[in-house]
Amino acid sequence: MGWSDVRIFLAVARSGTLGAAGRLLKISHPTVSRRLQALEEATGQTLFQRTADGYVLTEEGAAVLTMAEHMEEAALAMERRLAGDVQKLEGTLRISSPDWFGAWVLPPVMARFSKAHPDVDIEVLTGTRLFSLAQREADVAFRILPFAEADIVQRRLIQMPYGVYINADLDVPEPGKGAGFSLVTMDTSLGAFPDIDWLKQKLPGAKVALKSNNRNVQAQMSCAGVGIVVLPRPVGDQQSRLKRVDLGEAPPPREIWMGYHRDVRRSARLRAFVDMAVSMLAN
Repeated sequence: MGWSDVRIFLAVARSGTLGAAGRLLKISHPTVSRRLQALEEATGQTLFQRTADGYVLTEEGAAVLTMAEHMEEAALAMERRLAGDVQKLEGTLRISSPDWFGAWVLPPVMARFSKAHPDVDIEVLTGTRLFSLAQREADVAFRILPFAEADIVQRRLIQMPYGVYINADLDVPEPGKGAGFSLVTMDTSLGAFPDIDWLKQKLPGAKVALKSNNRNVQAQMSCAGVGIVVLPRPVGDQQSRLKRVDLGEAPPPREIWMGYHRDVRRSARLRAFVDMAVSMLAN
């Protein structure tokens, strides 16, 4: 069983359908079906049970799953090591970050980097999903929490200040009150957000009018007059329709962490970007 066969096997095992496996591997549904059938014929084993709900591992398939995952780890480690040995400032650099950080903090860094290294193509992946550095979904990532994965080189980059904002045409609430005012907050089902808890404590009489997992959406809703919002200062301060509200103290800041896999630490394009990000952003 070669690595290309293992990739097909793992994609079907993880996604449960041929179509989803094809999208994951960026190959067609018929190709996945044909190669999976060839793999089962070559091994003489039925690796998946075909059901109405999708493909389920058989006992034989489950028996080889762990070995296939070990083979994947070895192949990915080889890819990372080869990528990390590249000394030329060319190729693709994939950057992962929260949506607001990619939209409001990173652009000056990326603009200067692109001007200095025009042969490096930048891909920016934003959102709440944590892209895997080990699987090379991203080369460098920015997060609001330290990295828990193994083999990650990381550093605290910034202590990001937050502010309270409201539509510039609206009245400002008094600290400790908030009755008659509405809030725009983060969707706390995704986890704890100290700034949201702080805002509710400062304005106990206010009601939550809107929740979103996207800081850019929160900013635009507050600009539209929907309610009071807590935003990272680089986001809120650049909204012309918002004004900052003084509630007696600033919201709790958040740390921004930058990390990359140790296997790619020798990559020239990665090192150049990391050095530039530190010089322009670190505090």
